[in-house]
Amino acid sequence: MREKWIYIDSGNESPSFNMALDEALLEWHSEGKIPPAVRFYGWNPATLSIGYFQKVEKEIDMKAVKAHGLGFVRRPTGGRGVLHEHELTYSVIVSEDHPKMPVSVTEAYRVISEGILHGFRNLGFAADFAVPKTEEEKNSLKNPRSSVCFDAPSWYELVVEGRKVAGSAQTRQKGVILQHGSILLDLDEDKLFSLFHYTSERVKERMKASFKNKAVAINQLSERQVGIEEAKAAFKKGFEEGLEIDLIPYQLSEEQLGYVETLAKDVYENDEWNFKR
Repeated sequence: MREKWIYIDSGNESPSFNMALDEALLEWHSEGKIPPAVRFYGWNPATLSIGYFQKVEKEIDMKAVKAHGLGFVRRPTGGRGVLHEHELTYSVIVSEDHPKMPVSVTEAYRVISEGILHGFRNLGFAADFAVPKTEEEKNSLKNPRSSVCFDAPSWYELVVEGRKVAGSAQTRQKGVILQHGSILLDLDEDKLFSLFHYTSERVKERMKASFKNKAVAINQLSERQVGIEEAKAAFKKGFEEGLEIDLIPYQLSEEQLGYVETLAKDVYENDEWNFKR
């Protein structure tokens, strides 16, 4: 018998609601109230999310964020700035001591990312994991130079035709792993790069050029355009295949929704949380 996990498609929600729901799922799972979960979601409005440790003043051009009409939120996970616009965002919530989960963060990341790997293959793409080979590659992972999340394929990064396609971040709290990330359908690189501070225009252009070689959106890879519903179906099946589970649709109760909305307001809409570092 394959294990049953819950599947939540929460649609397009505000940045604060999206982060609050991920946190609430982690909490409910740690308390034994829900099984492991896979969630798909989108963003309304399109949003810049930053990693837990990023310094807003130093790294982010908030004037540009406002000028583009973007939402803004700090994630509970590490990593760098991500523009959530034309993408499918996923999160996986599972106990650290789950029999499928290796102890090491890197290995657990690989296991969870099997779902994404299978999703790309379901869409007809040749996807694989890139493992850093040289010392230089390994060291660059320890000391990322760029604020932009898709810049360096990390350990077991998912690559399609040699380029990175899904940026993911992980946190572990209360004995639970939360991994969430972006599966890009399309990408507006000019908009993305306008949101960060750079030491000079030259540095910005250099980063942009190297980014083009590494990051790619699904609809840049193929003649036919993949829509959000097709992507959801492919990746839902991908997680079932990659993790050898069955995903059972799950609706949040009124009480659960109320809890998420309170958490969104108290934490993720709070300037102290978003701008504190």
